[in-house]
Amino acid sequence: MAMDEALCVCELADILAMPQSTVSSHVQIIRKADLLESEKCEKWTYFRIFPRHRKLLLSLEENFPGMADQCRADAVKLAERLDQREQSCCPRPQQIASKSRKTTTR
Repeated sequence: MAMDEALCVCELADILAMPQSTVSSHVQIIRKADLLESEKCEKWTYFRIFPRHRKLLLSLEENFPGMADQCRADAVKLAERLDQREQSCCPRPQQIASKSRKTTTR
């Protein structure tokens, strides 16, 4: 599931086709609203939606039909960006990734 992925700002900027500074500003607002968990890896910070908020976000997608198309398009871009992760300069998150594996195996 895409919401399980922890992404850094540069990955989000690529997926959303927005400047990193804009994405960073938006991420900080969303983080202050306590919707994101984060993990610092070297000079990068990875963000992921807290599991407790995923159902709410999925319901928004279901209740706003125009959002569904954009969400599907973003999911395609996400998959493409994750395929490039091995060649990326960003290290992989460790703590958030291990939490994700634990929650998906239960």
